[in-house]
Amino acid sequence: MLTILFLLATESVSQVNLPAAKPVPRMQVLPLPDDQASVTCDGREIARYYFGKDLYRPFLYPIIGPSGRSLTRMGHPRDPNTHRHHNSVWISHHDLNGVGFWNDAKSSEGRIVHQKVIRYEDTNDEALIEVQNAWIDGAGRGKTLLEEQRAMRFRPQERGQWLLILDVTFSAPKQPVTLGKTNFGFTGVRMAKTIDVHDGGGMIRNSEGAVNERQVHEKPSRWVDYSGPIAPSAQEGITLLDHPQNENHPTVFHVRDDGWMGAAFNFSAPRTIEPGQPLKLRYGLWVHSGVPTAATIDEQFAAFSKIGEPAK
Repeated sequence: MLTILFLLATESVSQVNLPAAKPVPRMQVLPLPDDQASVTCDGREIARYYFGKDLYRPFLYPIIGPSGRSLTRMGHPRDPNTHRHHNSVWISHHDLNGVGFWNDAKSSEGRIVHQKVIRYEDTNDEALIEVQNAWIDGAGRGKTLLEEQRAMRFRPQERGQWLLILDVTFSAPKQPVTLGKTNFGFTGVRMAKTIDVHDGGGMIRNSEGAVNERQVHEKPSRWVDYSGPIAPSAQEGITLLDHPQNENHPTVFHVRDDGWMGAAFNFSAPRTIEPGQPLKLRYGLWVHSGVPTAATIDEQFAAFSKIGEPAK
């Protein structure tokens, strides 16, 4: 018989001091098996990044709110098959040189394939995941159309709230790449079913005072907020922020009452990325408690606008 003895440390056990011990960072990235990375705040997971090479595209799930529940979901609550590409929070595009990257249908032959982790960083102020991806034409050719460097910074705030900063740099490796005119891409967010307008009685608002899909859909604004019930006694939400230095700011937002919102970078016109002239974009996701006033969101947007580049 194999006997295993576990010695649990108690106050009565003699301790050895660690004179060189360093403070444990509040924000940490924990690499996991199967190409995943968990982001924790004070030991509690707030998000997880999935980047396996068999995926159509990398994504973040869950996005944990102050109540401890995910404010996003995987897939459309009423259409889990044709909308299975709605992977919580993701970056994609409907048309690169005529190749689709947006959904999982056969008509979208493109794949966003993880290449390498550039770095993980843990500090009290933020956790950082920085990666390199290749946007590959998957129609039997395996040609890299676009190279992407993505930095995801997770910043803690009071009362369990937090901010995700998405920095993406797109580069054309050899030939120009044209981003087609579309309202799908780059950033997508699939909200939890209980938060959406149809099923949960939630609400969509934008920076211009518009409310819900009928007023907000395909309208330019600095931000769009989606808030609603997440627990019997809790209302929470996510604000999607378009950085003022982005091209086409304020961007057009694609929203639906069924729990979807996204920033439509190419809603009005195509955009060509030339070799040696990368396109840089920044978006923010403010994960918050309650249903904040427009003035409160404006304060968050102002602070977001002043955030600098990731530390080297």
